[in-house]
Amino acid sequence: MISMMPRLAPLLAALPLAMLLSAPAQAATAIDGSALGIVWVLPFAGMLLSIALLPLFTSALWHHHYGKITAFWALCIIVPFGMELGTAATAQALLETALHEYIPFIVLLFALFTVAGGVRITGNLHGSPSLNTAMLLIGTVLASWMGTTGASMLMIRPLIRANDDRRHNVHVVVFFIFLVSNVGGALTPLGDPPLFLGFLKGVDFFWTTKALFMPTMFVTVLLLGVFYAIDSHYYRKEGIVAPDPTPDSAIGLEGGVNLILLGGIILAVLMSGTWQPDVTVQVAGIGIELQNLARDILLLAIAFASLKLTEAQTRRDNGFTWGPIIEVAKLFAGIFITIIPAIAILKAGMDGALSPLVGLASHTDGTPNNAMYFWLAGGLSSFLDNAPTYLVFFNMAGGDAAHLMGSLGTTLLAISAGAVFMGANSYIGNAPNFMVKAIAEEMRVAMPSFFGYMAWSCCILLPAFALVTLIWFR
Repeated sequence: MISMMPRLAPLLAALPLAMLLSAPAQAATAIDGSALGIVWVLPFAGMLLSIALLPLFTSALWHHHYGKITAFWALCIIVPFGMELGTAATAQALLETALHEYIPFIVLLFALFTVAGGVRITGNLHGSPSLNTAMLLIGTVLASWMGTTGASMLMIRPLIRANDDRRHNVHVVVFFIFLVSNVGGALTPLGDPPLFLGFLKGVDFFWTTKALFMPTMFVTVLLLGVFYAIDSHYYRKEGIVAPDPTPDSAIGLEGGVNLILLGGIILAVLMSGTWQPDVTVQVAGIGIELQNLARDILLLAIAFASLKLTEAQTRRDNGFTWGPIIEVAKLFAGIFITIIPAIAILKAGMDGALSPLVGLASHTDGTPNNAMYFWLAGGLSSFLDNAPTYLVFFNMAGGDAAHLMGSLGTTLLAISAGAVFMGANSYIGNAPNFMVKAIAEEMRVAMPSFFGYMAWSCCILLPAFALVTLIWFR
């Protein structure tokens, strides 16, 4: 346990920073987005483009130096902000971002990642079309409750083992990314990072479930139907296959205690949304609601309980390492810092430097163009990270959760569905996509290239999303 702590340090790195900056923050004033030029958005764009492109074209450079690249883009905001707006306003923005958004966001991901990494499915079944469809459905349902990353890491290896005797198995992994790594995470704030950010902004936990239930069911049933047809075609075409390298064996479960701990995560998040003691705790001069502080402490306790109660061999057999969560912690530190001016500008609406983007998503009478919100949020989520993309459009729509859940409910639905669903359009749209690809290639599945995968997504997903637009966002 103690040996793991240095690896986990980045998760809480923002808290000491907040403490150091507490004095000037108390005197700070809010940042006026209407006074910021478009140049302030460039570090955010640079950060996201670095995440999207550098792993593809200079993977060695990126994997060895992504922390330094992230720090560079963050400093491109922090230094000029301090010079232009003063240390007080800069510290206030950093503190509020760290304590209200970044730390809760990372703590939840850390808890889900740790607990899900302690559950291992053993055994093997034969990958028939019916079994494959059932496994995709199970993973899709799990994704909303243990996160798309957790469900993907739990289900991908058993699914690949079930199909390792088949000549045509690439489509199985592609549809797994569509459903388990993306669409399935749409029903709760636990499912996908954008929705948890919305929860932190005040969106009710079960608003997400109710509002996205029908679109999610529609897309899920449609994709499962298409998958079954494609898989049945290949299954009949293959006929007699070579001996199965992993013969059928009884299905078992290791690390079952983590299923109980997963229930604890769900209860902790629900508690923070329903328990309203009206008590604020001051941390480094910033007020944090007691229920949110209690939630984060509970989540950390659950994560460390998982580490204590799960056999180390189970995690090793799962291929569990701390690398992915450490990378996410570092990257999102940069994202949350560089997005500060972009959000301030968007809050300024038509008075801000991004008024053309605001205008594009509005009708001539000023009402939201929900179809454009769906495709703009989704289009950017296809190639940039869907969590900050969600934040951008959430704030572009006004940033008031109560208003967005009320008269602008369809707009919030469009933003949420676009950010979650369309993360499946490319390998880089959502974090689990590339992780699943890497695991599949390790297990000798000949995964398509970046553009080969997009050929699948364009042919299958875009028509589905067009139907979603016609039904819900006309």
